[in-house]
Amino acid sequence: MKKYLVVALVVAMAVTGTAVFAGDFSEPAMKQIEELKLLSRDKKDIPESFAGVKKITSDELKSWIDQKKAFVLLDNRVPADFEKERIVGAKRLSPDDMLEKGLKAAEALGLKKTDIIVNYCNGVKCWRSSGAIVLLQDAGYKNLYWFRDGIPDWIKKGYPTAEGK
Repeated sequence: MKKYLVVALVVAMAVTGTAVFAGDFSEPAMKQIEELKLLSRDKKDIPESFAGVKKITSDELKSWIDQKKAFVLLDNRVPADFEKERIVGAKRLSPDDMLEKGLKAAEALGLKKTDIIVNYCNGVKCWRSSGAIVLLQDAGYKNLYWFRDGIPDWIKKGYPTAEGK
């Protein structure tokens, strides 16, 4: 009997911990995340735009980097993808991190709600950059840009990448 009680307690703690961080985000945002995940799972294109979010192309992003424009570049992919190849200067913040750790994941990178933030992932069928945008927008970040075509387009253009942690 004690064994079942311990298992039930561990499960309850795990569920409660996740709920605390998911509680950093609104119910509509969480619903939108689930919809994006389903689209990605079914290998369908993610919607082309989100209200209040500006899109940026490879060429525009490259120009910003060359001009040393003040912005934060977020790679929203999983760690293995980030370490294998990323856009030079990118920091990693995935929606999974935010769902697991709440807003502390964004705060740990020093993100400010006034920062200009560009998000990217693995292209038009990947949910992670759009998911990160949904969560950041829900948390009050205003200056969000979406590089929808992501790293596949960046590499195709021959622009510089980095690797490693």
